Amino acid sequence: MAQLYFYYSAMNAGKSTTLLQSAFNYRERGMEPVILTAAIDNRSGVGKVSSRIGLQADAHIFDESKNVFDLIKTLQDEKKRHCVLVDECQFLSKEQVMQLTDVVDELGIPVLCYGLRSDFRGELFIGSHYLLAWADKLIELKTVCHCGRKANHVLRTDENGNAIADGNQVEIGGNDRYVSVCRKHYKAELNMGRQSI
Repeated sequence: MAQLYFYYSAMNAGKSTTLLQSAFNYRERGMEPVILTAAIDNRSGVGKVSSRIGLQADAHIFDESKNVFDLIKTLQDEKKRHCVLVDECQFLSKEQVMQLTDVVDELGIPVLCYGLRSDFRGELFIGSHYLLAWADKLIELKTVCHCGRKANHVLRTDENGNAIADGNQVEIGGNDRYVSVCRKHYKAELNMGRQSI
C-alpha cells in the first residue's frame, strides 16, 4: 500500500544523499522513480538534486504554480512510475502537499519527501507544516551539533559567522550561511535564554 513519507531534519543530515540512494535502489531493481526538486534551489543547477558527498541526479522542478499531481499523472500515463522522491519539500505549498496525498491515494504511488522541518527563526515552513499534518510516516534524519548533541535547529549566519535573528524565511544557501545546532546552542546564539524572557 502506497504511503506519504516525510523525512525531515536540520541541514547537513544527509536528506539529499538519502533521496539519491533511494532513487538508485529503485533503478537497480528495474523500477522507475520520479525525482522532484524546488525551482528556487538552483545551487547545483536548475533541475538538479545533489548531495554534499558528490552524488547528483536530474529532477523535475516545482514552483508555487506547479500542479504536482498533474505532473505525476502525465508521467505515469507515459510509463509506469514506482515512487516519487521530493527534495527540498519544505518549499511545497499546502495545495501541493494535498496533491501529493492524491498521488498516493488515487494513483497508488509512494511519495517520499525530504526537507527541513523549520527555518532559522524556529518557525515551520509551509510545506513542512502540512507534511507533518498529512504524512503517513514521519522519519527524523539526525545530524549533530558541535557539542555532540542532536542538532534540530538551524542558525542563519552573516559573513562573519554571527547568528542572524531576522530576515526573509527563504534565503538559499549552504554551509556558508547556515549551521545546524542543538536547541541549547540555538537559544544561546540568539540570546534567547531565561535572562531575555
